[in-house]
Amino acid sequence: MSDQSPYARRLREIADALDAEPQPTDNVLTPHPATLDVIRNRHTKRGQLNHAVPEVLQLQRRIRRYNADTGVAHGDIVALALDTWLRAKGYPPDLVGNG
Repeated sequence: MSDQSPYARRLREIADALDAEPQPTDNVLTPHPATLDVIRNRHTKRGQLNHAVPEVLQLQRRIRRYNADTGVAHGDIVALALDTWLRAKGYPPDLVGNG
């Protein structure tokens, strides 16, 4: 009978890796834990993001109102929303070595 210990070890490694992945939540709009860590870090380098968006969506007004209600900074609102949407579409960031 062959030694299956390398296979069992590999299965344990895979199981550990899966356990380390964030578990899905009932709310698809829940930000990724790594994104929250980046947002909370005061030393995170920030860049400007300027894009023309349809005025009828009233995004600037809605962002200001959300900021007034929650205290979340405008840039953080945009970053959280875009990151959550892009991750859901299969475009996660490569956060290794960035910050």
